[in-house]
Amino acid sequence: MLDPKQIETWIAAGLPCELLAVEGDGHHFEAVIVSSEFAGLNRVKRQQRINAILKPRFDSGELHALSMKTLTPEEWNANG
Repeated sequence: MLDPKQIETWIAAGLPCELLAVEGDGHHFEAVIVSSEFAGLNRVKRQQRINAILKPRFDSGELHALSMKTLTPEEWNANG
């Protein structure tokens, strides 16, 4: 069974994050990803960025489902 911490490690290796939290049951996962790299990107582009990082894991079947909240630090702070 896949550990959420492993997904955090994969994402962090491909994207500098101010905050990164992944929770899940071993099959379905939810991530909150806060990165200044998202500035100027719409929601779809942000998620495409994360999907590109995780593509080998999706392709191998190791990771099946990940829902994401992708925010800039400013958006995160505004949501307080």
